[in-house]
Amino acid sequence: MAERLQKILANTGLGSRRELERWITAGEVKINGQLAKLGDRADLNDDLVVKGRFYKVVSDDQDTRRVIIYHKPLGEVTTRDDPEKRRTVFDRLPRLHHGRWIAVGRLDINTLGLLLLTNDGELANALMHPSSELERQYAVRVNGRVSPEMIERLATGVELDDGPAKFEKIVAEADTEHANQWFRVTLKEGRNRMVRRLWESQDLQVSRLIRTRFGPVNLPRWLARGKVHEMTPQEIEGVARAAKVEPKVSSKLRIIPVHPRHRRKAQQRKRK
Repeated sequence: MAERLQKILANTGLGSRRELERWITAGEVKINGQLAKLGDRADLNDDLVVKGRFYKVVSDDQDTRRVIIYHKPLGEVTTRDDPEKRRTVFDRLPRLHHGRWIAVGRLDINTLGLLLLTNDGELANALMHPSSELERQYAVRVNGRVSPEMIERLATGVELDDGPAKFEKIVAEADTEHANQWFRVTLKEGRNRMVRRLWESQDLQVSRLIRTRFGPVNLPRWLARGKVHEMTPQEIEGVARAAKVEPKVSSKLRIIPVHPRHRRKAQQRKRK
């Protein structure tokens, strides 16, 4: 996503390309502490100094479709403002300069795993809409003995209080004769607490629930709980295709002013 330095400065409105090239040639621009030269490129989150003023390279969020994977831990709620003042999934997300993050569906407070968030309402709605039929995959630990008859009923369909439901796939991770069994289940809809309610229909309780996949997106094994991974433009295109949404053209890079005090604090954090 890196762009030529003079283009980024021009996107911000600091001057014409020719004038900005003169600044670079005159040694008035630095990238990450190094004197810039014509032809240099800068990327997201690079630090710039232009004529003694500090800047950070950012994406123009207003034009860019962004999608992040959040590894939700236990104890967080998928809501922006919680009356009970519990930690929310939005507390640890990167800051947007335009718009806001929209959660693609919800994970309840006792469910962990993959949560997709985007700044694009059209994409979020398409991913959540039943017509998309995108699969959600979960690893689930069930308390109690699970019989072959129960698995058959859950795969064929049972009646819940808001209509019929079933698992598209249900695979035992080990021998089903033992209690506290792990299963991998897949469904194509996102009704509230669907996985838990399906098992409860068989008088079984879920003791652990982890979402591992949403549509074409898998939870990266290396992504720690409470951490975020921003998807690449190519990955986002794949998600948009799965949701039958037209791709968006990548946006420009620009810079925002950074107070020197904040920059010093960031540098101190990096050294620790």
